[in-house]
Amino acid sequence: MKRGLSLQNSVAFVSVVVSVSCLLIVIMSAFRLPELSMRNNSFLTSKAIKSRVLSHNEEIGKFGEMMIQMLPEDLAFTIFIPSEKAFEHDLKLTVHESLVDEKMNDTYAILSRILGFSAIPQALTSDRLASGEEVSLDSISGYRLYISKDSDNMLVVNSVPAKRVDLKSGEIVVHIINGVIMDAEFEQSVRPDFSEGEED
Repeated sequence: MKRGLSLQNSVAFVSVVVSVSCLLIVIMSAFRLPELSMRNNSFLTSKAIKSRVLSHNEEIGKFGEMMIQMLPEDLAFTIFIPSEKAFEHDLKLTVHESLVDEKMNDTYAILSRILGFSAIPQALTSDRLASGEEVSLDSISGYRLYISKDSDNMLVVNSVPAKRVDLKSGEIVVHIINGVIMDAEFEQSVRPDFSEGEED
């Protein structure tokens, strides 16, 4: 009898400890979320005058617009969008060929992978970095981004220089870069096989 009662007490004790731990985690998370949100909102408000609001005719292009639409506008993100030339040169994506019905799913899949490599879950405007300073941040897919400011005060992310900086779409900060951020494995999968072209 005592053994059964002792086992029940142990189970009850473990259940109470787990429940209390979960409750503490939820309470701590609830207290931290508004603090972060308020800090980001006040920071964005003070910098909003310097940032331009994106319109649909900006040079981000159709692929950039599609990437921005994949993110929620009411949360703070920073995204490093390739220029139209970079989309064409590095990914072989063109608006006229890549957005037709039979290629749309492939194009969307490529853009969502690039978004995972090039978006960070916080607002990062160019004036937050001093010239020569470098920060290391994880993208939303966990890919490591090394962001710095060069001697011309332009952002450089993973050795890719920015073309335009500090554009805004809702709470999203957009930087247009002269290349594509991707890991080596994905780069191999999207680049054409040059050995086939040499044999022809």
